Amino acid sequence: MAKGFGIIGCGMIANFHAQAIANLKGAKLVGCFNQSKAKADEFAQKHDCTSYETLDAMLADPKIDIVTICTPSGAHLDPAIAAAKAGKHVVVEKPLEITLKRCDAIIAACEKAGVKLCTIMPSRFSGANIAMKQAIDSGRFGKLTLGDTYVKWWRTQQYYDSGGWRGTWKLDGGGAYMNQAIHNVDLLYWLMGDIAEVAAITGTLAHDRIEVEDTGVAAIKFASGAVGTITATTSAWPGLLKKTEIHGTKGSAIVEADHLLYWNFEKKVAKDATILEKFAPKTGLSGGASDPKAISYQGHLEQLKDFVKAIDQGTAPLVDGKEGRKSVEIILAIYKSSWTGKRVQLPLTSDPKIPG
Repeated sequence: MAKGFGIIGCGMIANFHAQAIANLKGAKLVGCFNQSKAKADEFAQKHDCTSYETLDAMLADPKIDIVTICTPSGAHLDPAIAAAKAGKHVVVEKPLEITLKRCDAIIAACEKAGVKLCTIMPSRFSGANIAMKQAIDSGRFGKLTLGDTYVKWWRTQQYYDSGGWRGTWKLDGGGAYMNQAIHNVDLLYWLMGDIAEVAAITGTLAHDRIEVEDTGVAAIKFASGAVGTITATTSAWPGLLKKTEIHGTKGSAIVEADHLLYWNFEKKVAKDATILEKFAPKTGLSGGASDPKAISYQGHLEQLKDFVKAIDQGTAPLVDGKEGRKSVEIILAIYKSSWTGKRVQLPLTSDPKIPG
C-alpha cells in the first residue's frame, strides 16, 4: 500500500528527506509544515506538496501515514508526540532528542499510540558498513579488541552564525559530537556492541559565540572488554572524510566515507576481492566534511525503505527509538566525563547537568 509522508520543519535536512521520499517506490510527499509559513510555502513549491497553515491541520490529513521530524534537535519532542497521538508513524532526524528524558517521552508516546518510530542513522545502511557488520557477526574478526571512529570535519563561523539555534545547548544539544559525529557514534556502537565506560576531554577551540564543543576525544571501554576512541571536531580545516577502524585477533578493516580502505582477515574467502572492488574509495568525495549540504540522500532512502517494510510487516525498524536513544546516551556520557574530569559508567541513570 502506498504511503503518504508529511515533513515537519523545512530547513536544509528536510530536502534530503524529500529527495528520499521522491525516490521511494510507493511513497509520496503529501505535505509540509514549518513555523514560518513562507518557508513552508517555498519548500512545498520546490517539492510539489501541500503547505499547511497549522501542524494540527497537517496531522489531521488522512492522506499522511508517516511524519518525518526535521526541526532543530532540541525541538523534536513536541511534534513527534503530536504525530504519534494523531496515529502517524514517526521518523525523527538525528538525534532522537537531546536528553534521555525527552527521548524516553517520544518512545513512550509512540508505544502508547501503537505507531512505529525510527531515528535517522543512514550510516547503518551503507554497503561497506553492512559488509563490516556481517564480517563481525560471522566471527571473521575473531575477538574484537579495538574500535575507533573519527569525524574530523570543518565548519565555518558563518555556519554557526547562520541560525540562532546552532551551537546552543537548548536546541543543538551539543556540538561536534551531538550534531556531526552522532552517526559514527551510532555506527561504532552497532559494530562493537554496548559501551560500558567513557573518559573524555572536549573544548571549544576554533569558533566564537557558541556554547558547545567543537573538538573532543573520548576513550571507550566496551562491555566486551574491547577498547576504542571516538574523535569529533568541526575545527579541522579543510575537513577530512569520516573514518571507522575495527580490529580483532583475526582481522582488521577500515571504512572511510562509506568506502573500504582496508579489508584483511587471517582466513580469506572468495568474496573478499569482490567486496574490496565494490566498495573501493572514489575520488572527489566530501561526505559533508566541510559542507553540510554535500551529503547524499541515499542513506535516508534505504532507511525509509526499511521503515516502510517494518510498518507493512509489523516488525521493528533497524534503528527504532530505543536504538536511536543509545547514541544520545553515549554522547551525554562523553559530555559528563568532560565536565567532571572523571570516567563515566554506562548506562546513565539520569541526564547530566550542563555546567553554568
